[in-house]
This record gives sequence, C-alpha cells and structure tokens, in this order.
Amino acid sequence: MNDNRWLKNSFVYLIILVAALALFFQYFGQGASQTEEKGIADVIADAQVGLVSEIQAQAGDEQIIVTYKDGKKYRSRVETSDSVMQLLADYNVPLYDENGRRTINVTVQPAPAWGGLLSIFTILLPTLLLIGFFVFFMRQAQGSNNQAMSFGKSRARMFAGDKPTITFADVAGQEEAKQDLAEIVEFLKFPDKFAALGARIPRGVLMVGPPGTGKTLLSRAVAGEAGVPFFSISGSEFVEMFVGVGASRVRDLFDQAKRNAPCIVFIDEIDAVGRQRGAGLGGSHDEREQTLNQILVEMDGFDTNTNVIVIAATNRPDVLDPALVRPGRFDRQVVLDAPDVRGRIEILKVHVKGKPLAEDVNLEVIARQTPGFSGADLMNVVNEAAILAARRSKRKISMAEFQDAVERVAIGGPERRSRVMTDRQKLVVAYHEAGHAIVGAALPKADKVQKVTIIPRGQAGGYTLFLPDEDSLSLRTVSQFKARLAVSLGGRVAEEIVFGNDEVTTGASGDLMQVTRIARAMVTRYGMSQRLGPMVFGEKEELIFLGREISEQRNYGDEVARQIDEEVHAIVTEAYETAQQILLQNRAVLDDMANALLEYETLDGEQLEEMIRRVKPLALDLSKSSTPNGRAEERSTQPDASQHGFGGTNPLPA
Repeated sequence: MNDNRWLKNSFVYLIILVAALALFFQYFGQGASQTEEKGIADVIADAQVGLVSEIQAQAGDEQIIVTYKDGKKYRSRVETSDSVMQLLADYNVPLYDENGRRTINVTVQPAPAWGGLLSIFTILLPTLLLIGFFVFFMRQAQGSNNQAMSFGKSRARMFAGDKPTITFADVAGQEEAKQDLAEIVEFLKFPDKFAALGARIPRGVLMVGPPGTGKTLLSRAVAGEAGVPFFSISGSEFVEMFVGVGASRVRDLFDQAKRNAPCIVFIDEIDAVGRQRGAGLGGSHDEREQTLNQILVEMDGFDTNTNVIVIAATNRPDVLDPALVRPGRFDRQVVLDAPDVRGRIEILKVHVKGKPLAEDVNLEVIARQTPGFSGADLMNVVNEAAILAARRSKRKISMAEFQDAVERVAIGGPERRSRVMTDRQKLVVAYHEAGHAIVGAALPKADKVQKVTIIPRGQAGGYTLFLPDEDSLSLRTVSQFKARLAVSLGGRVAEEIVFGNDEVTTGASGDLMQVTRIARAMVTRYGMSQRLGPMVFGEKEELIFLGREISEQRNYGDEVARQIDEEVHAIVTEAYETAQQILLQNRAVLDDMANALLEYETLDGEQLEEMIRRVKPLALDLSKSSTPNGRAEERSTQPDASQHGFGGTNPLPA
C-alpha cells in the first residue's frame, strides 16, 4: 500500500517537474523573443550600406542577432544549412573598409553540448505532458478501484509483540480478573506444556463489565505479558454500507491472526455484531447476522494447535447470541466490577506515577471518597486534579485539587461561580440543600453527609455530597431505601415548610424522579411490599426482531397495576412525612444551616460536623413494612452526590 502511494506521488512530482522545466525554458527564451525580428534580406541590404556593426550566430542554430551602429538589436533567421560568412560573401557585403579595419564583427559560437537535447525536449514537451497526465489519471482510477476492493479488508490495528507495551503491572484493582487471564498467558507462552496433558487451549475469553472498568487495558496487558501480536478492532467496524463486507472483514482478520500466530484478537463492544439473531424487521435479511455467522464459523475453524485467542469485551452480555457464548467459542467469562477501596488505592497509585504530589495528599482518603468509581473515573480524577493545579500555578498537586476533581467528576461539571443568582434564589437553594443534609444526619441508615454547598456546578444550582458506605453499594435493605427516599425529599419538604406550598420551586424535579424510580423498583423488582408480596411485576421481555432490545412489558392486570400505584404512593408519602417530621423537629438547625450557607456558600469539615451534632435523630422503625427478604441488590456506578443537587435536570433559571 505504501509502494502504491509512493508511485502515485512520484507521477505527481514528475508532472510538476516537467511543467517547471517548461516554464523555465519559456522564461529562458524570453531574452531573444523580446528583440524585434527583421527579415534576412533587409539585414543584408543594411549591411551593404554599412548600417550593421555586429552579427552573432550559433552553430546549428538558424537564429542570428544583428546589432546596428545606432545600438539597436534585431533578430533574424537563416537557413540551417547556410553559413553566415558564406551568406555575406554571396551578397558582397564588405567586412573591412578601405583602410583594412573591420566594419562588421561576425562571431559564431559553437553549439552547446545540450543544445540538441534541449531541442528534442522542446519538441517532445507537449507529448510528455499528455503522457504524464494520462498516467496520473489512470493511477487515480486504479486507486479508486483498489479502495473499493479494500472494503473487504479488516480494519484491525496490529500491535507488535516485540515492542514495549502494557503488562499486568499497569493494571490495578482487578486482581481476580488478572489471575483468570494469567492462565491465558501461560497457554500462549508454553503451549506444549498443556498439549502434553491433552488440554485444549481456550479459544475465547469474554470480558463483561460496565464501561471504564479496564476491559481493553486488561486484554492488551495479556498480549504484553505473553509478548505476542495484538489485533484490536471494534465490533462496529465490521459492518459497512455494502452487503457482505462484514463477513469479508472477519475472514481477513482471522487470516491475519493465523499468519501471525500465536497472537490475540481483541473485539471491543462485540454486542454491536453479536446480538441475538432473529428474523429482522419485516423478515428482511440482516447484514449483521452474516457477520456474526462468519465469526462463529471462524472460531469453530481453529485447529487445536492454532494459538490464536479471541478476547471480546461487552457491557451487555444479556443481548449476545447463545451460540456465541457457548463453550468451544468463548470458553471463559471474566467479570470486571467497579473496584473496592483497596483496588481504588492501587489504581490511584498507578495514575499518580510521575506527578508531583503535595505532602497533604492521602490516596486512601481519596479512595474512600470515591465508592462506585471505575478505573476510568479515577484516571479522570487524577488528570482533572493535575489540570486544576496547573491552572492555579502550583508546582505540586495538593489535596484541595483532588477534592475539587472528585466533585467535578461525580457531579459532572466545574463550579459556576459566575452564574448570577438573585438573593431569593440563593435563599431557596440554601434551605433546599440544608433540608437534604439535616434529614440525612437524622436517619441512622442514611449515607454520611460530607459537604453542602450552594455554588452551582454542572446542571445543579447547589448540591449535598453524601459518602455511601462501601457495603451498601451492592446490597441495600428496606430501611436504607426508605432513608434514601426521605433524604431525597428533604429539599422539597424544607421549601414547603419555610416558604409555603404555593412557593415550592422546580428545584426538586430531579429528586422526585429518583424517588419515584426507587419506590417503584421496591414494589415491582425487589418484592419489598407486604401487600403484594415477594413478586416481580413487569418482566423485561426481549424483542427478538429488534435484536433483543429490552422493553418493559406488563404481565399483570389493571387491578394489580392499581395496587402497585397505591403501594408506590404509600412508600413515597411515608418518606415525605418522615422528612417533614425531622425538619420540624430541627427547624432551628435548618435556619442556622441555611444562614451559614448564605454566608460561607460551602459547609464541610468541622464546620459541618458542628451543625450536624445539633440535629436530633428521628427514632422510627423504618423497616416495619419489610418482608423477610428485606435486602435488594442495587448496583451503583457513581456516588450519590449528584442525586441530591438542587435543580438537577430542570434547574431554576438564573
């Protein structure tokens, strides 16, 4: 491919060179062309009467330069077979006067060595230009054909195994996954060891996990540890606008892999081509299914001694075709979850390498403040902290930059101190955020309050930052859900108590959406309703004709739907009353915290702790309606800070 590009560029350069030479010779000949031309008969007549002083000629050239005694120069032409001296003699032109002095100086210069070539080149120049343009356009047409034929070539990027690359030392926070993949490295390094025992090398490894957990990084680390070539391609790069291109690219990819065996083929986002096969809309043929079928055929076509391992990554394993994930194709599944606190510490250590840190930086504190953060989130936190330190003209990254970076990543945007807010809006936001914080401080099952601010950030006019317990990210109880509902409603209740029902704002719109979603999930997904029992309502049915798109389908009648709505309403009402009772009991603390927010804009650390110590806890049995199965799995990928921000998706206008 590079040779073709070089040849095409060479033709372009050749045409440019020819055109430049043509311009040069045209300019070179302009000196003579600017002289006025006179016929040879007139020149002979003038020479006979003594008007000519000099004649210049060149051997082999029909053009002569005639200089008159008045200084004027003319050019004229003679036959190439005639000599200038012979021509003057034939017409009796005197070259000397009576005293023997030369009257006409005749000089004949020898022909240059390149004169003949120049003449030939001048004659052939138009022909050469035509041939050059013809060849150029032919190459262009041939390149277009090659480009059309290259649609079937694989778009995989190859990374050679002999170059320095990523190893397991660069991957942190996924120790179990690294242990599972360490065997793959052994297979690639020492295949004879396993073949002697009759063990078959795994053909495929499917890595499952949410975005940012390190699936691509871990696959490259496997190739780096084994020292083998690594082919990387996205699932969406197989399918193009032409029919059959996807299957052709799959064949080309696996042909390249077999030629470079042992190697690793990494297919990112394999759900783009590996979805459940179906009839397609209207029964039409699906190009994606052809691509998937070819992948299945290629993975079946591996010989037992072909050391090619396919690693695929997806965050939607539920939509993959069963034939793709069966043993013999993807023999192993490696699950990558968000790292725990120890994993986050190790990830932070990897990303702070080479960055100057201040003495007050404590990575363990940062790790405990970021539950639910993925590896990509933590990398972003470190990078944002470095950017903030540079913006503030600091030589080292301090803990303050890390704190701001965590909030920036969690909330989703920088502080907007330039946003203009009226005194009334600041007062509403202060009471709203104080309501969240006081309700959270009064309930023992709620997450710990870490920071309260009325400074806008992202889409929120203000926010209350909570620090979830590490254990509560995977399993939540009924009492924890109810405490979370009460905390989310605390801002709305505070506005109602202070300003009245008619002055409640739209700042709680995001909180209300979250409350409704959690309450409905408690009833329909987690079986946390004594009235309806431990049942799941509204199963997620898979629409095969849409490639297993997930859609909520009602599998219950109108009476059950009415009961579900009543139960959701009862749970939300109970949480609303809980928040109302807490804020009424702590009205003085509510006013003091709102005034402190108006004065300082942000409350955290000792100042916040002093306020929280004054909050009277509410002694309620928040688990009175729980069932014996009172725990639910509720995975979270982000901390709860953004879920208690004033405004949310519908903030008040500034």
